[in-house]
Amino acid sequence: MPRPRSEKARQSVLEAMRRALAADGYEAVTIEGLAAEAEVSKQTIYRWWPSKAAILGEALLEGAIPGSDVVVPMTDDLGADLRAWFTAVSAGLARPEGVSLARALIEVTAADPELGLVLNERLAAPIREWVAERVARGRDAGDVRADVDVAAVADEFIAIASYSALIGQPLSVERVEETVVRLLRGIAAG
Repeated sequence: MPRPRSEKARQSVLEAMRRALAADGYEAVTIEGLAAEAEVSKQTIYRWWPSKAAILGEALLEGAIPGSDVVVPMTDDLGADLRAWFTAVSAGLARPEGVSLARALIEVTAADPELGLVLNERLAAPIREWVAERVARGRDAGDVRADVDVAAVADEFIAIASYSALIGQPLSVERVEETVVRLLRGIAAG
């Protein structure tokens, strides 16, 4: 059964936002451009969303988020796994769509703090899950202290990766190494 015309048009605007974000970055997106690409009026867009940030928020909630598809396999070497994770995520977020997304999330959060929290949590959830599983494996192997706050470790990962995205530069090999060495020193057992 086909969607009602307004739902098709709404989805068209959201798809236009995702394409524009990936191609040109959030800063270049205009309501006029979205309206033209989706073949709707600016008034229609403003009837559905109060701002460009709101459109982006909904587009990201309903669609794929650039950089969220990073998969880092876990091995028996905690340090190697952390280095691999930082390297992969940093490189992914330093791509133009990752930089644009990080900067757009700041604007979305400023314009709509509630939506910003939802989007940031969506981005952070896979990181928290990966960190929790990897730290749990480290505990089981006796490499990580039992009292380590997994959420705090995950927040460090998120902060460092976010900073890398905001400045549009992947973490250097030296920065990854220093970060992992410092982190391991803080969570190591014995």
